Amino acid sequence: MTTVAFDDGVVAAAVARGLDAVRDLPHPANDALCAAEKYARLGRDFASSAWRHLDEGDLPQASNKAWGMVAETVKAISLHHGRVIHTHRGLLQVVEELAMLPLNAGDAPSEALIRISFRVARSLHSNFYEDRDSRRDVLLGLIQCEELTQRLYTLFWQEGATC
Repeated sequence: MTTVAFDDGVVAAAVARGLDAVRDLPHPANDALCAAEKYARLGRDFASSAWRHLDEGDLPQASNKAWGMVAETVKAISLHHGRVIHTHRGLLQVVEELAMLPLNAGDAPSEALIRISFRVARSLHSNFYEDRDSRRDVLLGLIQCEELTQRLYTLFWQEGATC
């Protein structure tokens, strides 16, 4: 499998298409980079928190923190490319647009990973309210969410957060 890193202009256009679909507004360019890095840090904090909650046996909290890790990662990438996400629908639209980039570049495994893993993250978010998933399901979901965030940064924000 070949993973292709995408040009910033291509990613920015995909993010804009996704957010235009839900009418999310652009973020002021002067503080977008630091704000994007804030979201990236928050995503990392959610990841470590998810593992801690899993170790403590608090599956609903572990589930929700895994969702938060993914959501903050998508927000960070979106804001890095000049657009802020305000809604769950905005997250979904941006993920849909971003998933098409590797597919169109011939990287169907990355497209599948993005789509399937985002569904796993959404399912974990639901588990926060329902508390029906087993420890094993939450563990596997958390691993999948970490794989997703890594792939998103690899594809769409190569230099990562620096602020």
